[in-house]
Formats: sequence, C-alpha cells, structure tokens
Amino acid sequence: ICESSGESLVSCEGECCSVFHVECLGLQSVPEEKFICTECKNGEHTCFSCKLPGKDVKRCSVSTCGKFYHEACVRKFATALFESRGFRCPQHCCTACSVDKDIHKASKGRMVRCFRCPIAYHSGDGCIAAGSLFVSSHILICSNHSKRTHSSSAVNVGFCFVCARGGKLLCCESCPASFHPECLNIEMPEGCWNCNDCKAGKKLRYKQIVWVKLGNYRQVHWWWPAEICNPRSVPLNIQGLKHDIGDFPVFFFGSHDYYWVHQGRVFPYVEGDKSFAEGQTSINKTFKKALEEAAKRFQELKAQRESKEALEIERNSRKPPPYKHIKSNKVIGKVQIQVADLSEIPRCNCKPSDENPCGLESECLNRMLQYECHPQVCPAGERCQNQCFTKRLYPDAEIIKTDRRGWGLRTKRSIKKGEFVNEYVGELIDEEECRLRIKRAHENSVTNFYMLTVTKDRIIDAGPKGNYSRFMNHSCNPNCETQKWTVNGDIRVGLFALCDIPAGMELTFNYNLDCLGNGRTECHCGAENCSGFLGVRPKTAFATANEEKVKNAKLKQKKRKIKTEQKQMHEDNCFQCGDGGELVMCDKKDCPKAYHLLCLNLTQPPFGKWECPWHQCDVCSNPAVSFCEFCPHSFCRDHEKGALVASALDGRLCCSAHD
Repeated sequence: ICESSGESLVSCEGECCSVFHVECLGLQSVPEEKFICTECKNGEHTCFSCKLPGKDVKRCSVSTCGKFYHEACVRKFATALFESRGFRCPQHCCTACSVDKDIHKASKGRMVRCFRCPIAYHSGDGCIAAGSLFVSSHILICSNHSKRTHSSSAVNVGFCFVCARGGKLLCCESCPASFHPECLNIEMPEGCWNCNDCKAGKKLRYKQIVWVKLGNYRQVHWWWPAEICNPRSVPLNIQGLKHDIGDFPVFFFGSHDYYWVHQGRVFPYVEGDKSFAEGQTSINKTFKKALEEAAKRFQELKAQRESKEALEIERNSRKPPPYKHIKSNKVIGKVQIQVADLSEIPRCNCKPSDENPCGLESECLNRMLQYECHPQVCPAGERCQNQCFTKRLYPDAEIIKTDRRGWGLRTKRSIKKGEFVNEYVGELIDEEECRLRIKRAHENSVTNFYMLTVTKDRIIDAGPKGNYSRFMNHSCNPNCETQKWTVNGDIRVGLFALCDIPAGMELTFNYNLDCLGNGRTECHCGAENCSGFLGVRPKTAFATANEEKVKNAKLKQKKRKIKTEQKQMHEDNCFQCGDGGELVMCDKKDCPKAYHLLCLNLTQPPFGKWECPWHQCDVCSNPAVSFCEFCPHSFCRDHEKGALVASALDGRLCCSAHD
C-alpha cells in the first residue's frame, strides 16, 4: 500500500503472498488469526501488468510469487516462460540479460524485482537499470516509473545515429537518439516515436561511459563525456541533491564534477568517440582532458568486461548449456497424449517359448509394423523384447565435446544394427506454440533448435527439457535414424541404429527437414557425402557418376537438342488460409497447391524437393490416399474410413472442418 519497508508487517496467507503494514490495513495490532487480504477473499485479483481486476486472471506457477496476470498481458513479455502447469511470470527472468539475448543466463541467479511492474534484474550493478530506486535488498522501483513527461524528457542530438549527418531528423521521445527516416528505411511517422532500443526496453546501466547534456554545461554547447555512478558510491552531499525515480548520478571527466541526470539527456559512448572534437582549434582544455580520461576509462571497463566474459565462457565450456533432464514427453498447452484401450492394442503371434520373443531378429508382427507390445496384451509376457520405449532400454552413452559441432553423444558399448538407441523426448507442443517459440528464438538470436515434428499438430521441443538424445548431432552419413512408433496408442519418436556401431563411436542421425527451426546452416559432419548444409540432401554415388558424365559431355562439346518441359502451374492462393501473397509451392508432380510460410510453421522456405502436408495422413503421417478438396487434411488407407464425406459442391470430398 505505502511501498515502504518497516516493522509490524503482516503476510496474507492466501494466494497473493502480499505483505502489509498493520497501520496501512487500519488495524491496531497484528491479527492473531489467519490473515487473508480482501482480494484473496473475493477471488478477484488485479493483473500485475495492466492493473485491471477480474476473475479471468491466472497466477504465476512459482509457489512463492503470488502475481496474477491476464494471459494476453503476460504473453506480451518475452521473459515469460510457459510450462505444462501454467507460466513463470517475467519477474523470474532478468530483463537486461533478455534484451542482451543471453537467454541461458537470464533465468538464473538472484533477482531484484520491481514493486510496480513485471520487471526484474540480476542483483549487482551489471544488470540493474540506472535510475532504479531500491526499496529493500531484493525489491526496487525500476526507472520506467519516472514522473517525467515525454515533452520535458529527451534532449535530442542534431545528427543521425546511422550516418552522423544533420538534416531533417526523426527524434526519439525517450532518449537523445535521432535518425534520418531513410536511414531506417521508414516513412516519417506522425505523433510520438521511440527508437528500437527504447521499444525493446534497453536501459543505461551503472559503470557505463556516456555523453551527457546539461544545458550550457562548462560554457560550451557540446555533449560532455561522463560515467554513470551507483548512488551509493557518490559523496553524501551529491546523494542529498534533489532527484526522482529515473534519475542517476554521473561523474564528469575532465572537471570531476557530479550531477543527477536522466535517460533523456544521456546516450552511450562508443569506441572511437575520442575523435569527437578532432580538427577543432578552439577546443576547451578541460574538454580535451575529459576526452582522454573517457577513452582511458572506456578501455579499462572494456578489458574488465572481456575478462569476465572469457572466464564465463571458459566455465561454461566445461559442461553443456543448461536444460532440464526428463524421462518422457511433457505436454504443453492443448496437446494431448493418446492412450489406447487394451482391446485396441494389436496382439502379436510370439510365444514365451521362442528363443527371443518379439526380439530384433524375430518375426514379431508388432515390431514389423512399428507397434510396441503391451505387457498385458503380448502373449510372450515378461519375456517380450519389444517394450524398449516403455522400459527405457537405452544403451549406455555419454555427452562429449566435439571439435566443430558443439556437444555430441557417444555410445559406451557396441550397438547392433536395428537396435533401439534412445527415445527423442521433450516438451510436446502444438503448431501455434511452435510458431511462437521460433519467433522468440529468432528475436533472441538463438541458432540451436531441438524441434522435431511428430504429426501435423504435435512437435517435440527438446530445447528446455529433454534427455541425452537432444545432444545427437546431424550427419550426412548417419549411424542412426528416427522412426515413429505407436506406444500404447500414442505416436512416439525413437532413434534406431542403421548399422553396427562400435563402442566409443559418436551417435548421429540425419536431421533432413524433420527438425523445425533450421535454416540454411553450414554442415560440419565431415562425411564423404556431406551436402555442405543442413536440410540439403547428401551426395550419392549416383550423383557423383552423373557429375563425371556432365564433365565429359562438356569436353566433347556436342550440341544437343534441349527438350523443353512445360512448367508446372500452381494456385495463386494459400491452400490453408485461402489468401494470396508470397507462397511456397509443392514440388510433387501434378500438385498445384501453394502455402504461406507461416501456415506451414516455417520461417524460411524449405530447401530441396518439398512435398506439401496434403500428401501425408493427418493421423500417422503415412502417404495419403483420400484428400479433402477444401484444405490440407488427408488420410491414409488405415484412417480414411468416415473421415471424408461428399459435399454439396459437385460431390467434392470434404473433411469435418467444413459444413
């Protein structure tokens, strides 16, 4: 209520975990009985982001947090993390590290949280925004809550931050940045405008060298170099000067004065700014001294930062990036794990008396059809050898550091051809969540992806959570492959040996285009048939022979008649949403369908020959034989029964999604 610390505090024992002064509640003393605040009694909590109350708000999944949000509000923050049980709100992730694209570091360590909004920083001067006001050792009011208005805030520079020239400039309302609209490839906007750094929430920090403007400071009209100081490190008389939330003290180089300023009068010093006043004959001696001191201090801080980063990189190189190890797929959002009734599970013909019932070299019908036997259904009983997924019968393996491909996985024992190696597990997400994660990854410059498609609406993301299979690298000549098996009615992805693998060998599989998120990434597998890029088909002996024939044909220089092939025509509108625009065409012969990249859950066009989703069964992804003529839904022989009906439009087949 009063946003201050003190004694006589009482904690709400409801869901909000809030703390109140006894006096602020209008009480005379700490209540002897269990205290529950008004919001918890009514069940109408206020959204911590938009400050609007309601019963449609959801609580952060961290038990000690107690913050409530509208789902639409919390999704606006890139620092929010959605899990199977709900979401972790932005106050458990450092905003500064998130803006710096350091997502692994962002959610680790001790946090200092804003009392008024969903902002948090790592404790210490390295992350906390300059101008934040500390309420206690772990609570602050961040610089976003400055009382200054935009009209009195920023003093903009008279040159473009891109080309360093003057002219008609577009000025940021929150900081001194100015740009030519043409340098940003935009039209001159109307009304208030903020630069990209301000929109992203990038803030100035303590121990940062900056340029400061204080009116006619030191009798010159220049910006003056200074260092942002932590208020606790400046003299007491400077601490006592009038200032507000969002203001921070700076130490001016050359004159060694202190003053309180705000973000609207400060912009970062960059390497090379020492030459700011070169060629000017009437330069002030104090200003010249300030430039030299600023350049020296900038290099000192840069060396400290690089040393710290080098130590951190060296420490991190000893172990893989953090992830949560899980044994089975974890459902996120609306995705469901299918569970079959015992009567629906296929029964094989193996017997307990067989030498290796349901084994690798047996004639088990379930194994041939890639179905795992169920312990209560299989006639082989406890001797059944086709329960590797359920029993997690993985050969021993270890994580290793490779030369050019990051971390990898190596087997500790020899593996036979066809043997089960591991199950690919992670968070089971739908296409909407997949699209959001890919977008967020690109925004944070993430280049490592662990997403693998199971069916059209189910994707495994082994990035945040997974098992050892997430460390298996790509190879154009792999020793393992992915197979989709039906386990207790649900489709799961397993990795199986393509050949006999000796102990000590790295385990690899061909990513192909099954793994979402990979663009044209350079391949370092080192195989003889390496294609050079992920997602590009490896070279084959047949292709090599063809290359030789082409070379020989060029030497002979014989003229040949070129057979013109009629170009395949495609539809002008996306088959998924029906709109036009930039489309990806299906490469299957005689298929006219085209799609938007977003409708396919892709961020870049697929490489190589690509067949659209219309040609794979919606249920099992096997080749389709029955097709809906109004959308990409299709079905194989096993699943076509009752899936499609004749429509009123000339009897054309349609699925249940259409009237």
